[in-house]
Amino acid sequence: MALTAAEDAELLRQFRNPSTKEAAYTTLIKKYQERLYWHVRRIVVDHDDANDVLQNVFIRVWKALENFQEQSQLYTWLYRIATNESLTFLEGKKKRASVSLSNEENGFENQIKADTNFDANKLEWKLQLAIQKLPEKQKLVFSLRYYDEMPYEEMSRVLDTSEGALKASYHHAVKKIEDYIKNH
Repeated sequence: MALTAAEDAELLRQFRNPSTKEAAYTTLIKKYQERLYWHVRRIVVDHDDANDVLQNVFIRVWKALENFQEQSQLYTWLYRIATNESLTFLEGKKKRASVSLSNEENGFENQIKADTNFDANKLEWKLQLAIQKLPEKQKLVFSLRYYDEMPYEEMSRVLDTSEGALKASYHHAVKKIEDYIKNH
């Protein structure tokens, strides 16, 4: 559950006080860890990779939170960091593996299919496979809107994109997912 704006403001005040800084940081992690984990996991797919990325997210948060300008909501700022860290991780993984994007996408598809719970006949698995076929931007927009139910206004701050472009990306993603599910 997200903190309210008043609770976020209090959390930030406590974080900026040296005597309560660590306790405030621990509270922030407890409140946002699960939501951020699933956001990252939907981008990087693998559980271990998601944990690594999330650890990097919270390191960045620790280093930057004191200077957070509060021009957006705290969770919007956290999602932006998590999104950027996830994309940076994927770029690094592609460079290290020196594989084409299509091979990387096949790798994600194979990871999903290798899951011991995978059942190709279940709609939830078809949905996951369809999402992995989407271009990166559409995948992000779909995940933020469908799973996190993030309003377009917030999404526009997280992804630094206009609301109109996000709505179009979401519409295209939904259409592609529907087509995939109907044909597979």
